[in-house]
Amino acid sequence: MKIQFIGATHEVTGSCTLLEVCGKQYLIDCGMEQGRDVFENIPLPAAAGNIEAVFLTHAHIDHSGMLPKLYKDGFRGQIYATESTCDLCNIMLRDSAHIQMSEAEWRNRKALRAGEDPVEPVYDLNDAIGAISKFRRCMYGKIIRAAEGISIRFTDVGHLLGSACIEMWLTENGETKKIVFSGDVGNTNHPLIKDPQPVKETDYLVIESTYGNRLHEKTGDTVGELAEVLQRTFDRGGNVVIPSFAVGRTQEMLYALREIKQEGMVTGHDGFPVYVDSPLAVEATGIFLQCDQSCLDAETAALVKQGINPLWFDGICLSVTADESKNINFDTRPKVILSASGMCEAGRIRHHLKHNLWNAANTILFVGYQSENSLGRKLQNGADSVRLFGEEIAVHAEIASLHGTSGHADQAGLIHWLQGFAEKPKFVFVNHGDDESCVAFTQLLTEMGYHADAPYSGTEYDLNSCTITVQTDGVPIERELKKTARAQEAYSNLLGAAEGLLALAKKCNGRTNKDNAKFTAQIRNLIEKWK
Repeated sequence: MKIQFIGATHEVTGSCTLLEVCGKQYLIDCGMEQGRDVFENIPLPAAAGNIEAVFLTHAHIDHSGMLPKLYKDGFRGQIYATESTCDLCNIMLRDSAHIQMSEAEWRNRKALRAGEDPVEPVYDLNDAIGAISKFRRCMYGKIIRAAEGISIRFTDVGHLLGSACIEMWLTENGETKKIVFSGDVGNTNHPLIKDPQPVKETDYLVIESTYGNRLHEKTGDTVGELAEVLQRTFDRGGNVVIPSFAVGRTQEMLYALREIKQEGMVTGHDGFPVYVDSPLAVEATGIFLQCDQSCLDAETAALVKQGINPLWFDGICLSVTADESKNINFDTRPKVILSASGMCEAGRIRHHLKHNLWNAANTILFVGYQSENSLGRKLQNGADSVRLFGEEIAVHAEIASLHGTSGHADQAGLIHWLQGFAEKPKFVFVNHGDDESCVAFTQLLTEMGYHADAPYSGTEYDLNSCTITVQTDGVPIERELKKTARAQEAYSNLLGAAEGLLALAKKCNGRTNKDNAKFTAQIRNLIEKWK
């Protein structure tokens, strides 16, 4: 009876943990690494075809995004998840497959020009469809016998529609141990979904630490704050552009906008349009609207019982096609534009930034975490200009952030959820947090009397003997630093060559008109080629 940590160790993304019970192997989550990787992850120490089942905490790609790759490599077991997680993964994994295929196509065009070998996508749509076919729908609160020696129960953890912590009872050689995987613990008092529900007891706990070293800013009236942003922007004739994660955050924003419209909290701009410009967000909103009411918080459920659609209102405009997206920028009315991606790194939001950043009447409103080095973080940090589609765009728009919108519990929220256990777990494993956060939260738990550790990728723990059987250290990824150094050197060489070309051109005064015309044509051809 062993647990081995693969991904999201001293990092926030790529959640994946290997469990061995009765000689068979299982995974808890199978997520994709996103953003900058800091530490090396060990390869999955089991053939995909030998994985008996996957237990999935929720649909976010950093927890589910490598399931199609697992299927591609031979996995044919079942994927246990809540009903709403199954529904969301049905659209999110297909969307991720399209992204993988598009990126491979783009790289292959470059490879062809460079005479390099073509690359394959990490997985394609058929792999995603194959993985989706293996999902088994599970209800909250019901104990399910999933395999020999394994019973599970999903408990709502309030992070995303369908998100859950997974309670697991493991029996081997007549002895039963219980382990709980927290998944991502949600923030409290959020619209639409319930607050994280407590779990009474466990022997072992694996807990996330995304905000393990910090507290969220004290929030007041989030809806009122949003209304104030809309009012002052519309009064100066501008647009409010909201980079928003397609699944979860967009729906929360629609909930707040419906309330603002219903209560008349923005005056003088009746019927202002709200564009939802993300095909994935449109599909996800449909799933939120059709989910079982038992997944909703009391306030939202009460609205539904009154016949009120909590995510719909006059003036909402759904944009699916590329032409519909482009036409938004021809609407001269003050408006709200909700578009992905939430960190401005890809997707349609970049087009809207190009059309709105330069105008001081507009507001770019951030409603989610912006990772280091992302375009969103650069804007938050006060960039004077940003480069979009090969063009330098001046930043004159107001840059604002909406408080109280984080989908993760902060340090206090994690401790509150942890203290819901009647007795301290025998051991707490801390993961899914960057190195600083993960270490700080582990230290805090130790000071509070918990036995806790933050394992690196590859560390294995024997649950029967209560001992670490494989101890690993973090292996920093150096190739990115080397790549950055090489890129900087190449860029410096480019600037040096350009300065040399300019110096040469300055020496051409006095040469024949024919030579100078020929040299000019060569320079212009070079510029045109590399635009």
